[in-house]
Amino acid sequence: MLKPALLYFALTFAVGFVLGSIRVPLLVPRVGEVAAVLIEAPFILLASFLIARWVIGRFAPDAGAARRLLIGVLAFAMLLSTEVLMSWLRGIAPREFVASLFKTAGAIGLACQVLFAIMPLCIGRRALARA
Repeated sequence: MLKPALLYFALTFAVGFVLGSIRVPLLVPRVGEVAAVLIEAPFILLASFLIARWVIGRFAPDAGAARRLLIGVLAFAMLLSTEVLMSWLRGIAPREFVASLFKTAGAIGLACQVLFAIMPLCIGRRALARA
């Protein structure tokens, strides 16, 4: 389950990195942080769904619900670990990072990350048939 989780994390993180590179310098100054995160959220969730569908279909097509959830939870742990590390490298203490999750924009981002974690579980046989 580690390989599909790593791939799911890496591909979705790459998409999020690109979207964040657009959101932060272009959207945040124009519409504010909360609106920018709300604009970005549907795109990252769509990408997460498409990537989860591809990863599950390619690397775990026979995985039951528990295994698909494990893939999502492992990917979620990788995502949060990477975000804490990247924040630390930018001079943001882990405590500050956690505190940011309780502000509106951070809470929206965390909600999207929780949806990212359960997305592989939501991939059913119909979605796999279309992949």
